This record gives sequence, structure tokens and C-alpha cells, in this order.
Amino acid sequence: MVDPPLIGPVDPPELHVMTYNIRRRMPRAAPRSPDRWTYRAPALRHLLATEQPAVLGAQEALPDQTEFVAHSLGHHYSWIGIGRDPDGTGESCPIFYDTRRVQLLEWRQLAMSDTPRLAGSRSWGNRIPRMVVWALFTDLATGIQFRMLNTHLDHQSRRSRVHSARLLRQLVDASPGPAILTGDFNTSVDTSPYSELMLGRTVLDAWRSADTQLTKAWGTYPNYHPARLGRKRIDWILTNTQVEVSSIGINTALLGDIAGSDHLPVQAVIQLRGE
Repeated sequence: MVDPPLIGPVDPPELHVMTYNIRRRMPRAAPRSPDRWTYRAPALRHLLATEQPAVLGAQEALPDQTEFVAHSLGHHYSWIGIGRDPDGTGESCPIFYDTRRVQLLEWRQLAMSDTPRLAGSRSWGNRIPRMVVWALFTDLATGIQFRMLNTHLDHQSRRSRVHSARLLRQLVDASPGPAILTGDFNTSVDTSPYSELMLGRTVLDAWRSADTQLTKAWGTYPNYHPARLGRKRIDWILTNTQVEVSSIGINTALLGDIAGSDHLPVQAVIQLRGE
């Protein structure tokens, strides 16, 4: 059984945005484990090919997985972002974009630290480097420029998550036009990092601001088990006030009984507000 698209391609002026932690390839996964990359990769490919978001913020992508995602989306997609380590290797948070719909103007990658321009730097208690990929796009259909940020916050250090949330809010607030922030935030919506992001009410949670919620509020980390209510929603799409969110959903689609990742993708249909 193959599930239909949750959203799929949309027509201008709407944009389809997705965030998806694709789960890094684990070389020692047991042969029959649902975490095994060769087992779940076809499900991931099918979901991406079916949904076709205009922009996708992915997390935990190793270099070969980045290539796999791009190939799954199609030849008209490109991407930005490099590994989180000082030499540019390791996991990345790439932003994929449909070149038929948006044009990349500039991008940069910043470390989550007191020295954000120093690749691989750490300051706030996280043992591994954390970063954010920042991009400026033009929507080719409307001519509106918008910023997109994609990140993956630390899974162990609450202090790191709070400081990272503050930096992210500052980056969103510095955007003169529409801004979208996607990521795996490794925390729930009733915690200090979430509150830090929401300070001043300039950053909005698309799940709460959307006109329509297409699905139930599933926990976004089922770890290959059936989706459940009452579990943490840790994967978010956030925006500033210059973005209207028409609809949003948490995608529980399987290929047969196989999930593409231990996380669920979150998808939204948005419209950008011009000056």
C-alpha cells in the first residue's frame, strides 16, 4: 500500500515548505532493523518524489545521503550546506530548493557558538558542533525575496538549545522580509528554548498560526513506531509575521510498512507577504 501525498506540488503564489530529519546512515544497524539505510531509503525516496516541496530543510544528512535526497527530488532541485565539522565534513543541514520556483541569491553557514563564523566552533555545552544554514531566495513566481534558515539543535545540552534559540530568533528578526525557520529542535513546545524563540512574538509557530491543520498533532519522533498523540513535537516550521500559513501537517506516510526515517516530516503551505 502506498499513501497519497499529504500536500504535493502547489501552484503560485503558494509555496510548499518541508522540514525533515532524514536520520544519518548508521553503519552498524542490524540487518533487520528499520533503521538500516538500505531498508528505508526507498521509502524516503518515494515520499520526497511524491511531495515535491519547493524548499526543504533536512537534518542529519551525510554527503551520500544529501546526493540521494537531491536525486529523489529530481534534476531540477539543487541544494546548499556542508558538514558541521571544522573541515566541512560530517552531518549537514542542507536546504534543497526547486530551481523552477525559487532562485538562490546568497547563503552562508553559521556555527551555533559565540564565534558563529568559525566553522565547527562550540561554546554552549554541546559536545558536537551545531550550525544553521541561512539562505536568501527570490520566489520566481511573485518576485518576493525571502530568507530561509535550517538547523538541528543539540540533543543533550539544554543550555546550548536556549542559546541557539536566541541566536536563531535574532537572525529571523534581522530579516527585512519574509523568513522561514525549519529544523529538528530536540525539545518540546513547553520548554525554555521554545519560549526563547517566541519572545517578542516576532517568531510564530506555523503549527499554531496555520489556517488549517491537515493532520493530528502527532509526535514527530516515533522512532519507527506508529505515530502517537501526546508525544513531543520537536520538528518545527517557524516563520516571521510576513509569512501566512495556509495549512500544515505531520506526514505519517509509509511505503508498505516501512518508514523513511525515525522522524516524521512536517509540511506547510505558505504565502509570502511583499513590502
